[in-house]
Formats: sequence, C-alpha cells, structure tokens
Amino acid sequence: MARISLKRARTDVTTIILYIFLVFTGLLMVNSVGAPPEGYSPGLLDRLSTPVGKQFIWVIISAGAWIVTNYLIDRKVWVVGAYPIYAFTVLLLVLVLVAGKEINGARSWFSVAGLTFQPSELAKFGTCLAMAAFMSQYSGKMNSFRAIVYATLIWLIPAVIILGQPDMGSTLVFTGFLLVMYREGLNPLIFVLGGFTALMVVLGIIFSLEGLLVTLLSLCLALFAFSLPRRGILWGCGALTAGAGAFWAMPAGYGWPAIGLLAALLLGASIYHLLQRNARLVGVSLLFLLWGLALTTASNYAYTNQLLPSHQHERVMVWLHPEDADPRGAYYNLLQSKLAIAAGGVTGRGLQQGTMTRFDYVPEQQTDFIFSAVGEEQGFIGAGTLIILFFVLLWRITVLAERQRRTFARAYAYGVAGILLVHFLVNIGMTMGLIPVIGIPLPFISKGGSSLLSFTMMLAVLLKLDKHRGEV
Repeated sequence: MARISLKRARTDVTTIILYIFLVFTGLLMVNSVGAPPEGYSPGLLDRLSTPVGKQFIWVIISAGAWIVTNYLIDRKVWVVGAYPIYAFTVLLLVLVLVAGKEINGARSWFSVAGLTFQPSELAKFGTCLAMAAFMSQYSGKMNSFRAIVYATLIWLIPAVIILGQPDMGSTLVFTGFLLVMYREGLNPLIFVLGGFTALMVVLGIIFSLEGLLVTLLSLCLALFAFSLPRRGILWGCGALTAGAGAFWAMPAGYGWPAIGLLAALLLGASIYHLLQRNARLVGVSLLFLLWGLALTTASNYAYTNQLLPSHQHERVMVWLHPEDADPRGAYYNLLQSKLAIAAGGVTGRGLQQGTMTRFDYVPEQQTDFIFSAVGEEQGFIGAGTLIILFFVLLWRITVLAERQRRTFARAYAYGVAGILLVHFLVNIGMTMGLIPVIGIPLPFISKGGSSLLSFTMMLAVLLKLDKHRGEV
C-alpha cells in the first residue's frame, strides 16, 4: 500500500521575523560599541575588518546556511545523520584542545583566514540532533534509570570536554538539555533536588554556620507544621516566625541556644508525625536536612578557605559578596556593566551616544556584556523589548514543538529552546549581577560568528522539520 503524505505545511513566518529582527539588532549594537571615531570614514575593506564588518560576514554565511538547510538538504539527512554529526562535533572539541588557538586563557577556537570559529557552538547543534535521535529511537520514556543515564551521557560528554578547555560558560549551557528530558518524562522531583542542592551551596557561602543551621532547621520545621491536618497554615507561620526570631537572636549572642530550641521543636514534630504514621514525610525531610547540612558546610568551608581556583573564587565573591570585592579588580567588569545599564534610564541615550559604551568603560562589551550597551543606549524600554522578544521566540519554539507528530522533531525543538533559554538567562543575569560572571554570549546579539551560525542552523533545521510535520 502506498504511503500517504499530507500537504506540506508552510514555513513559520513569525519565527523568521523574530530571527531577522534579533540579528539586525545585534549588528546595530556591535556597530555602536565598535563605531569609528567621529569624522573618520573607513573604506569598504577597512570596514570589513572591523568587528561589525566581521559580524556582517558571518551574517551572510549564516544566511547562506539557512538557505541551504531549507531548500537544498532533505529533512531525512538531519534525522539519519544525527549521530554522525554529533560524533563529528565531539571530534572537533577534542581537536581544538590539541590544535586550537588560545584566547583569554581558553583553548576554544580554530583560526582560519583571520576568522575564528568556536567548535563548542557547533557541538550544541550536534547535541540537539543526537538528543532528538535518542528520544525518538529509545523505546521507553525518561522514567527508567537506563534511559536517564544514556540521555545524560549524550550532553555530558561534550560538556566535560568543553570544561577542559576551560570554558565554564559553554559547559553550563548543556544543562539546557534537561528541558528535553523533562518533556519526555523525567521525574520533576529530580529538578526539585537539583534546585535544593544549588540553593544550599549558595546559602553555604552567604551565611555562617549558625545561620545555616537556623535556616535548615526552620525550613524543616515549617514543612512539618504545614503538613498538620488542622491549622497547618497557622502552625507553619508560627514555625517561620520562630526561625525569624532565631535569626534576630544571633547578633545578641543567643544563636546556639536558639538553634537548640529549634532542634528540640523539630524532634517533637518528628515524634508527632511518626505517631501519626507519617514516616515517609519524616524520613524525606530529615534526609533533605542532612543533605542540606552537608552541602552548606562543604561550600562554606571551600569558600572560606579559598579551595576554589583564584579566578572562580573571585567570581563567586563578586556575585555574593560584592562589598568585599576590589572595584578596580575582579568587580570592575560587573560594576561598569551595572553603571552602563543604570545610565540608560527609561529611554536610553541613543545609538552611539552612550558614554560608557563609546569610551570602552565596559570590557568585553561586544561579546559577553553587550546587554549593558543595549541598556545604556536603548534604556529600559529597549532592554525590556529585547527581553520580551526573546521570550516570544522561546514561546514560539514551544508552539512548534507541541504541534509535531514525530518525537524527533519535538525533542529537537525543546533542545533548541533549552539552549536558548540558558544562554538568555545566564547572559542577562550576568550583566546585572544576578548570577556569577562566567562568559557566555547573548544569542544573535553578541559579536561571534560561530555562535550566530550555530543558532541559525538550530532554527533553520527546526523550521525545516516543522514544514514537514504533516507528512506521514
């Protein structure tokens, strides 16, 4: 019997418009940051050698890649070639460690004819394809240990290789593939455990040992109180109030007596719930308490005794204890970025009119800190509009994902969404001091040809798969 094929769908125009607008905005901002002095008019060749000229060349290359992907390459090539493409990108990651060019202390680039290319960006695209292939071929969902291990290894292998360059920012991006695993059935409790672990590590750096014990005991006691069958909200608020009182008692020298009181209350609450046959609640809560105590103690010890490499210790200090950082040293980049964003006000100073931008007050502003240029020259309105457009693009990708008939196309779309989401949140959060400075570009906006090409390929393949979604 002949195979039935429905009519081919149209290319999603909304995604293309968003892509073009973001790329055009990136060119404007790169040009604004690296604009020549007033009165100087470089020739065509000189302009092509400037940062915006090189970025424009990559825009042309990316546009060509988009056309080839959508019109000359069959959809099945990406499906059948997913694993070979992934293996090729991993091989490039290994080769760059041997024959790559070192820039800013990281051996992450190949240099060809004056243009640099970062294989870690291409590895994100290859990993998207490999994750999609695995999700479509594996018989079970992400509810078995074997499936979780295999899926994790697919994105963990390139992440570990990139960590050896070292490039912590690009390594972190690969955690975006957890979004794919969640969509395909990964237990949400794993994300709860991961979030709790990250929170405890951060709290271990912020608070002293007394503060850590008060926080953990108060949270555990509040959980027991909220779980009471009657007046749980009232008892829970009382537990949180007791924790706040313990924090108030610490500066007065009564921290340890307050900790002893909280521990006694927690013991009493545990006995009550055990008598009520809530052994699972008690067991899970105490395990979380012990896990949190171990994490906070370890992170506090590592930070206090500076066990981390010096540059990582400085980044953590700038993030969580900026008052202790040197404003002319490790804190300089972030401080200048904050000042530039604040200087933009509501409407901004206008293109090529930002003082902080024009006079290079913000280091690495064309790449990692380009959002600060958007904030200064376009103000709150321009920066807010850019953020909204990114969220609209992410929303549109999820719409494309959910209307796919094939698991491969759906998983691939969520892989693209996860990578974009991590890039977006980390870069913007970094420039505003919400997360540590780890060096990661803003998609489509930051200067970087390999990044632009990689994200272009991701979207082009997604739209190619979406255009064939109706075929059986």
